[in-house]
Amino acid sequence: MNVNQIPTRTLRQVPGLRAVDIIDQTALPHDYRTLRLATLEDAAHAIRVMQVRGAPLIGVTAAYGVALALAPHADDATLAAAVATLAATRPTAVNLHWALARMHSHLLPLRPGERADAAWREAGLIAEEDAAQCRRIGENGLALLAPIAEQRGRLELMTHCNAGWLATVDHGTALAPIYAAFDAGIDVHVWVSETRPRNQGLLTAWELRQHGVPHTLFADNAAGPLLARAGQIDAVIVGADRIAANGDVANKIGTYLKALAARAADVPFYVAAPRSTIDFACASGREIPIEERDGDELRVLHGRTIGQGSGPIERLRQLPADEAVFNPAFDVTPAQLVTKFITELGVCAADGLSSFYPEIRHVSDSH
Repeated sequence: MNVNQIPTRTLRQVPGLRAVDIIDQTALPHDYRTLRLATLEDAAHAIRVMQVRGAPLIGVTAAYGVALALAPHADDATLAAAVATLAATRPTAVNLHWALARMHSHLLPLRPGERADAAWREAGLIAEEDAAQCRRIGENGLALLAPIAEQRGRLELMTHCNAGWLATVDHGTALAPIYAAFDAGIDVHVWVSETRPRNQGLLTAWELRQHGVPHTLFADNAAGPLLARAGQIDAVIVGADRIAANGDVANKIGTYLKALAARAADVPFYVAAPRSTIDFACASGREIPIEERDGDELRVLHGRTIGQGSGPIERLRQLPADEAVFNPAFDVTPAQLVTKFITELGVCAADGLSSFYPEIRHVSDSH
């Protein structure tokens, strides 16, 4: 997508070097800067502190992390250690573990002298597949939304967290249909929840502004009144960090409340995600591990002092360091609250994922 009217991806391999450049998402929306990942620890750190974030992008970064770890003639122990280091960075987003499993199974049968080059090729392939899948999610989502736009003459959509191109290599998941609609000339407006405590909604607002998509940011607690207002919101579209085989969805904390409010208001609730987000080994949302993050995400605010212009980002403590807080990064939305899934293969009801992904039937059969 675009940054300052320049087509940009969230990460790219540096030509001629065994390194990867990423957008430092901890600096957004105040500053746009890139960072270079040159080692395994660089990649692990970037995932851990959320310099890269979003389930698909975490997976791609992990794949490149394996490539960064493998010097010529890397033995089995080096490969296993790299996978273990990266797997320990974030527990909930299954794309991370999917990408690591794919890299490991692809590289392990090769001779040590072949692994380094093969790792870079495979990581690059995973990145290109992610971009292509997200583009198709956008096309499939557009086909779902276009009749609404034709009937109403416009689209009013709500989203939560950031599931745009910043959360993937390009295009995004939940925002991909929005970009496709906007690029097709549809009058679309997006209601963006701030998504505290990390305020990923600010990233959504930033990237929508970069692409020229009209939008309005709102406080998380205003979602209910917006959805209850008849005719205000045509649909809610969110991404996912892990989808269980039964269709339960783990996504950023606050998603469940929006799904409940959408159901009460009879507003469609759509989940957009690629195959790599589906955990075929996970029968239901009860089995999804939920990451609890550092309490200082609630206790400390980040921002730029009013009037500073381009000054440094400041930290402001709003709670004592010893104040007890509860800070889960994700919640689980039951499948029955999901109206449709939007995938790279098409659109289906919550109980229809197995029509696209037969692997799900094996999980159902074994439980």
